[in-house]
Amino acid sequence: MRILSKTDVGRKRSSNQDSYAAGEFQNGVAWAVVCDGMGGNAGGNIASSTAVKSIAERITSGYRDKMTSSSIKNLLVAAITNANYEIFDLAKTNEEMVGMGTTVVVAIVTNNAAYIAHAGDSRAYLVSKSKIKQITKDHSLVQDMVEKGEISPDEAKTHPRKNLITRALGVDEEVKVDFTVEDMNEEDVLLICTDGLTNFVDTTDIYRTICDAKDSDFAETLVNMANENGGGDNITVVAVAY
Repeated sequence: MRILSKTDVGRKRSSNQDSYAAGEFQNGVAWAVVCDGMGGNAGGNIASSTAVKSIAERITSGYRDKMTSSSIKNLLVAAITNANYEIFDLAKTNEEMVGMGTTVVVAIVTNNAAYIAHAGDSRAYLVSKSKIKQITKDHSLVQDMVEKGEISPDEAKTHPRKNLITRALGVDEEVKVDFTVEDMNEEDVLLICTDGLTNFVDTTDIYRTICDAKDSDFAETLVNMANENGGGDNITVVAVAY
């Protein structure tokens, strides 16, 4: 199992508000977390880094070999919930941090399944030999509009309010967390990324890049592609590949 990762400030931002962490347990189980902060340079940086540190500590201290699916779900949801409390409490102690928050995608990958929990519009994809599948659903205003039939998926890509998210850690005292399990086969890749990638690189190009470069560092290639296409946001890519 390989873990590939890359983060970059992009070409338009002065600081990187994305944060990530990843690792592997002795039994070959991998984990990863990606966050995209919001709320100004200081607030966004603090929110995302606080969430990643808190979640990483919970996972590395709480994971046990041969955990059931329900136990993994409880671990991931509890880790995100705890991080939400930490960021929310931090914001209350400093006026400059009021309104700060962060998206989150966190995953634990075993030899036959990926367990994913998330809130916000950072995404997880499962890439197989034949296709790329978006596992997570964006918690955003435009996604709600798509589901209501008010705009088309193509219109959502360029909608002026596409960056307005409806869920984030730290904004409210409670946060709803989505959880899903996906079967993984040999040679599948789990990709976790911020919208700095998906807003600037088409899904088909992400799929082709991973399929064409499985034996090289495609995380760096994808980040470079986002920058070549404008690099209008921070870009973070973490992949777990067999």
